[in-house]
Amino acid sequence: MAREEFRHALADLRTAVVEMGELVLERLKAARSALAEGDDDRAEAVIEGDEEINRRYLDIEADCIDLFALEQPVAGDLRLVAASFKISTDLERVGDLATNLARYALSSRPDPFPELDISGIGRAAAAMLEDALAAYETEDAAACRTVAGRDDDLDAMCQRASERVARDLLERDPELDAWALEAVLDDVASVLLTIRDIERVGDHAVNIAARTLYALEGDPELIY
Repeated sequence: MAREEFRHALADLRTAVVEMGELVLERLKAARSALAEGDDDRAEAVIEGDEEINRRYLDIEADCIDLFALEQPVAGDLRLVAASFKISTDLERVGDLATNLARYALSSRPDPFPELDISGIGRAAAAMLEDALAAYETEDAAACRTVAGRDDDLDAMCQRASERVARDLLERDPELDAWALEAVLDDVASVLLTIRDIERVGDHAVNIAARTLYALEGDPELIY
């Protein structure tokens, strides 16, 4: 492969990762909407669409293997290929988390704890992911550090929400009958799992920012 052709192959790889990221963001947004609105049709569409994300991931994996095997890239090019593969892995996992949220939408009541801003937490995590992908696309090292710096805020939001759910459970009427108690526990489990998975979306956004920064500058500060 001539050098110019190799540069085109790297550009195509970056484009494939960005397009996969856009698809994952779309599915994540749909899953969040399904959860907030109790939209079963939208939830089912997210679940059924997970295979497309998996196919994109496998295609990118194959492209990275080809570039490693045929071109033996070095220095910055090597870091870009490795980062692209790692980022596609994070995106595939966010796709799985979107599927989880869609499944919670099917199995629980919409917005069982209206005093919690679950939608706001979801928007914050999705914005981190979107900004991390933009940093990868535009090679913006400063934006990578900014995304990573927002993770503590997201973690704090998730912790406060989880603690509020726990307090709500403790304050419930102890005389609830078995059926009512089971419904409450189902709601609690669903909301806590939702919060956990949204927090993990933020973790994957940080991973993407970290790998991008390493590809750009060889700086592993955000990886560890």
